[in-house]
Amino acid sequence: MTRVERIETYVHHNVCIVRVRTDDGAEGIGQTAPGQAHISAEVLHSLVAPHFLGRDPFAIGTLVDECARAQYKYWGSFFFRALGGVDTALWDLMGKAQGRPVYDLLGGKVRENVPVYASSMSRETTPEDEAARLAGHVEELGFDCVKIKIGKRVGRDADAQKNRTATLVPLLRNTLGDSVDIMADANGCYSPAQAVRVGRMLEEYGYCHLEEPNPAWELDNMARVAADLDIPVGAGEQEFSLEIIWRMISQRLVDVIQPDICYVGGLTRAKRVAELAEVAGIPCTPHCSNRSMVQIFTAHFALAMPAVSQFQEWSIEKQRRVGQIYEPVPVVRDGTIELSDAPGWGVEVPKTFFDEADHRVSKASDGA
Repeated sequence: MTRVERIETYVHHNVCIVRVRTDDGAEGIGQTAPGQAHISAEVLHSLVAPHFLGRDPFAIGTLVDECARAQYKYWGSFFFRALGGVDTALWDLMGKAQGRPVYDLLGGKVRENVPVYASSMSRETTPEDEAARLAGHVEELGFDCVKIKIGKRVGRDADAQKNRTATLVPLLRNTLGDSVDIMADANGCYSPAQAVRVGRMLEEYGYCHLEEPNPAWELDNMARVAADLDIPVGAGEQEFSLEIIWRMISQRLVDVIQPDICYVGGLTRAKRVAELAEVAGIPCTPHCSNRSMVQIFTAHFALAMPAVSQFQEWSIEKQRRVGQIYEPVPVVRDGTIELSDAPGWGVEVPKTFFDEADHRVSKASDGA
């Protein structure tokens, strides 16, 4: 029987690519969540890899569950970031072994392409510059939806710039007209009362989604804001506990659940979130804010999961610090992206990335 023989990490700046190899030569590529990647790599080799080495690589669900239960004392963001790196590599390995794309392994396409929105990550732009650059992306690439940042990140009701939010919200609507959907992300800026005030302004100008109006850990405040507003409220990107995510869904604390595939522990656990959302009848719209392999993971997820039915996030920011992480990168045409039927994730990591990265290996022969 095929067994996992090696688990390797390649850390370059804030990205950790994971490669899993078996004793019969099969391999798959995945990635931990970006950010503080060297910590995720350390956690991966210390707490995650030992539960996968020497095991059947195709028993992904069983191995993910066993690993999480075995390391219950160390649960936290970095543990699930690391787990997601191995999980996503195993999905790629299984797809390549069977000659099938990951979306096919998930059950096949429920839609032919993925509609994406132009996602701004900036709070440094002026309202005028922000409106102009988003309008440019709409015109050039055919986006039917865009998202802006409002308030200050976890800002206790402060704005990133004086009157930026109050100026940008109407200006962008007037610039884009009524044919483009607009979303707003507060990144946990507001108290409940202020979140409702800002939400009412968004409703006045026809915005279609408010993301993380209050800090992610304030679940009761989140429920209050969602109940008081008509605009759909989304959250969940920071969460790795499936129990808490189930509470958010089942108790209707949010209108849209937004897991990050790599924050929540990989595709296996994200699939469970989408299935919970499908049963509850609410959309599942993953967080996907950077130009890394998370884009590809999310695209396969969106093609195959019925609940992932809305516009999906597509960053308009230029790649910072690190070079190209994977190729080919899907091209946005008429506001959508398409995936090929290439096996696994259907992409490769350039040799230059591996050459420049810090490399570490865990092997079954090490006694793990």
